[in-house]
Amino acid sequence: MSRPLKGILLTCAAVFAFASLDSLSKYLTAFNSVLMILWVRYLAQTCLLAAWQLPRHGLRVLKVNCPGLQVLRGLSLLSISLFFLFALRYLPIGEATAVHFLTPLLVILLAIPMLGERASLAQWLLVAVGFAGVLIIVRPGGGLLTPAMLLPVASACSYAIFQLLTRRIGSRDSAAATNLITGLVGFLCLTLLLPLFWTGLPAWPQLLGMISLGLIAVTGHMLLTVAFQYSSPVLLAPFSYLQIFFAVLYGFLLFDHAPDSGALLGMGVIALSGLGSAWLQARRHA
Repeated sequence: MSRPLKGILLTCAAVFAFASLDSLSKYLTAFNSVLMILWVRYLAQTCLLAAWQLPRHGLRVLKVNCPGLQVLRGLSLLSISLFFLFALRYLPIGEATAVHFLTPLLVILLAIPMLGERASLAQWLLVAVGFAGVLIIVRPGGGLLTPAMLLPVASACSYAIFQLLTRRIGSRDSAAATNLITGLVGFLCLTLLLPLFWTGLPAWPQLLGMISLGLIAVTGHMLLTVAFQYSSPVLLAPFSYLQIFFAVLYGFLLFDHAPDSGALLGMGVIALSGLGSAWLQARRHA
């Protein structure tokens, strides 16, 4: 059943959850290693998904038709988490989030070799405008022209690959299987690396914060999944850019950082290029 308003409200709630996830993650990086934070988060996330899906589907939920793509999707999500959490350690949350939102434009670029799609001239122009927005944010004298700015770009590339792999998997595997295996792959990879960063369990307040990351992540993705049941992704795409606003607000309230006028301009340029991409998609599906 199509209920656009309900879909929009659920999308807004989802992106608020994701901004909250990033803000709590940034706070935790001041006291803990990135890998420890992610290991606890993936452990909590995988346990929650397993507790939800296994009683309903049993172990057959782990039987998939395209295991290779599922593993690659899990590795892509882990890459997103690693790159973006390291970015939050060194960069303001608003600026890092804005650069991460290059993803829709990178999907256009990567869909050419991965899916054999062709990009129109308008799409190429939007990609150029989006990267111009990044250059405005990291302009000389802006204080962000550092190697760390490559981290949110890398997370955006990983997220674009993640989305394209999701499209390749499509309906060949159930959403339950896809989400559970994706989290399980990340958890197993981090567990293999555990001897490299294990220094004992964090203090209880920090540990509870890390566990909360898993709960917030699952909640955000569930809200977004339900939102797509009420409205089309093309209609809801523009509202995902509210995450940049929430990130800037969190940066000001929690980390005492307000983007300067140049950074705000760059954020606006990236958002407009993404909205333009969503508009072109809407015309294509009209």
